[in-house]
Amino acid sequence: MSTSSSSASSPRSTHSLRRRLLWLVMAAIALASVLLASGAYRSALRQADAMFDFHLQELARSVRGGVPFAPGADVPSIEFQVQIWGPAGEEIFRSVGTALPARAVLGFSDVRVEGVRYRVYSLQSAEHTIQVAQDLDAREVRARNLALNAVMPVALFGPLLMLAVWWLISRSLAPVEQVRRQVAARAADDLSALPDDGLPDEIQPLVNELNLLLERVRLAVMAQRQFVADAAHELRSPLTALKLQSEGLRRAVDEPSREAAVARLESGIERATLLVTQLLALARAEGPGETGKRLERVDLEAVARQAVGDALSQAQARRIDLGVNAAGPAAVAGQPELLRILLRNLLDNAIKYSPEGGQVDISFGAADGRVRLTVEDTGPGIPDSERERVFDRFYRGAAQAAVPGSGLGLAIVQSIVKAHGAEVVLGRSARLGGLKVDVSFPAPAGGLA
Repeated sequence: MSTSSSSASSPRSTHSLRRRLLWLVMAAIALASVLLASGAYRSALRQADAMFDFHLQELARSVRGGVPFAPGADVPSIEFQVQIWGPAGEEIFRSVGTALPARAVLGFSDVRVEGVRYRVYSLQSAEHTIQVAQDLDAREVRARNLALNAVMPVALFGPLLMLAVWWLISRSLAPVEQVRRQVAARAADDLSALPDDGLPDEIQPLVNELNLLLERVRLAVMAQRQFVADAAHELRSPLTALKLQSEGLRRAVDEPSREAAVARLESGIERATLLVTQLLALARAEGPGETGKRLERVDLEAVARQAVGDALSQAQARRIDLGVNAAGPAAVAGQPELLRILLRNLLDNAIKYSPEGGQVDISFGAADGRVRLTVEDTGPGIPDSERERVFDRFYRGAAQAAVPGSGLGLAIVQSIVKAHGAEVVLGRSARLGGLKVDVSFPAPAGGLA
């Protein structure tokens, strides 16, 4: 199996912008929620630990301040154990619960008594040594409860934030879905512009470019339909003439009549062939396959000499003086074959409408940042009133009606000129007295091949 067929049959990689955006934002929210919850949990544990240590200190200071205790008296909270020793080390007071060992370490310390861990704070005054302890297990349980209470808002806020983000993203991308539905619901021949009211700034340029594309396609379809209609209309006459001429050839009874009929048939075939050739040239000049090609650097002198070679036999048959005058090297950005068709059509018209023994000159050169190609002849020219209409397909003015033709030559020239971003102007030649066709090209960029 070939590479092209394998690549064509392989599944196309696609992804949903909405789904990807939702996943990324949800993942970011989830990660941020975990980090915030973890930070809040650790911070709450540290704060609870500091608070419980502060309670131990406050309880020890309250005992030193003279709170009356009697041996065997209880403390309001069972989480705390209080022991007081006198100056000689005798036990003055001990709360109900496990007896803690007397420790000379002042401040905070951790001890384990009978398998129970305690957090102990010792304080010494002139008359007493006070030791207050707290069950670490019970203390950690309460600290974790406090930390969980601190984390709970974050845990609740995360899913709510995800839901809000999902709703906002869905609402924000709704115009994209709306445009998709509008395009999907369209008929194949509906090339009208898409509505762009109320679209966000990010989607507006896309819809504008899509509308421009639809307009170009609409114009191309209209031109194609007009071209097909015109071609069918114009081909009907020469084909009918060929049929009549073939019938005349069949009815010819003697050699002279037969020779005349053959001559008329050959002339009709030549005209039909020329018409079909020009129709194909016009279709090629206006086709997207040609107008979309990359432009290259083209030497006008080389193109002119090729076109002169193509038209030389036609010029010699009518004794036309065909020459090329170059004011210097001239290059344009274009497609060589299309430029050759352009110049060939200009020469064909100039030779066809010039009288026998006339003159046709081609000149080109660069000036004022433009490259100019000029074709002049000794023919009758074109009246000012018809110089715009002669670029229409199949249009033939009064001066052209006497000469066989299809009316497509200048239409082909106009299409090729537009494809190259050039301009074409018709005028009267001051030197030869006939038609002057001036084609002005933009100077080629330095990066062209």
